[in-house]
Amino acid sequence: MAEETEAQTPNPKSCTLVRQDRHPGSCLTDDSGQRSLACEVTLRFCQGKWQRLITSIHLSRPENYLSIYQSGCNLSCRKCHSWYFSKAVKGHWMSPEDILEEARAYDAKVTLVEPRERITAWHAHESCYCCGACILTEKRSVRCPGVLEPGQIAYSSQGFGPARNIVAFTGGDLTCRPEFYAQCAQLIKRNTRLWVLIETNGYGLTPEHLDCFKAFGVDGFWLDIKAEDPERHRWLTGTDNQWILQLPEELLKRGFVLEVLSLYIPGVVEVEELGRIARRLAAWDTGIPFTILAFFPEYKLKDVRCPTVEEMVRAYEEARTAGLRRVRLGNLGVFVKSEAEYRYLEAHVDGSAL
Repeated sequence: MAEETEAQTPNPKSCTLVRQDRHPGSCLTDDSGQRSLACEVTLRFCQGKWQRLITSIHLSRPENYLSIYQSGCNLSCRKCHSWYFSKAVKGHWMSPEDILEEARAYDAKVTLVEPRERITAWHAHESCYCCGACILTEKRSVRCPGVLEPGQIAYSSQGFGPARNIVAFTGGDLTCRPEFYAQCAQLIKRNTRLWVLIETNGYGLTPEHLDCFKAFGVDGFWLDIKAEDPERHRWLTGTDNQWILQLPEELLKRGFVLEVLSLYIPGVVEVEELGRIARRLAAWDTGIPFTILAFFPEYKLKDVRCPTVEEMVRAYEEARTAGLRRVRLGNLGVFVKSEAEYRYLEAHVDGSAL
């Protein structure tokens, strides 16, 4: 894999990572044909308020929480499925007060109140598989957890499921500039019953920024660890991963709720690589929820195939052998193509992994 990086020209006076003696991210973003730093074209301080460029906000499945999709990112991942807005200027400007209004409206529609320790996407499956059978057929599916009543199931643009009391920032990632997130979290925690989650690549979560997020009320992080090998990570994202691999310990010791995900990318991030990530996590806490997602061709990796069901099962077994107790496989429709393959999956993984 040949190394390919973007030329970066951050302003030392504005780049928080440079001020903290760290390398800037791979954050160049398309702005009408011009390549600009994400923090300069998708984040702004206007009329005394921080504003972020937001692409969309909706109740997402299967996470079953309110997702806020952001334009602009501090990494340039070759496999990004949100590249059309995370690596391009797209959306409308929203202040923390605007985000609060969205959160308040969602809070009024919540159908499932979760405790703080259950705010992860991993926990969402324990209450609902989002099949919609109880609404469409008036009968529960055979795999229904039996936790919710049909009246707790809501319809969103991504299908059926509950509305859990969680709001998550997703899509692009500018946690290297914590001000907007911190102010949003503070307002949401003061004025709603929602927990605040950030889906992140981890690159901007320096100790200084983590302490800021903690002080302003952020509850948890869904950390996407792209690769354990530093050269693979740089090839995939444009940056190193030295700090990212230390993050789980830093997050746990500050009391954040933590979930980790990694993609199985054939030829790039496979069983051994995922096993090394799992062993790192298990060394800190064997109870960390770990989701292994199946890659599907997208963005700059459209010529890379999807993993097979056998490969995903081996990755699951490797993660469990590493000591992790909560391992789930995601994007089943990508790697399970027949009833026979589904039966194979059922025979080789625990039911909670599906």
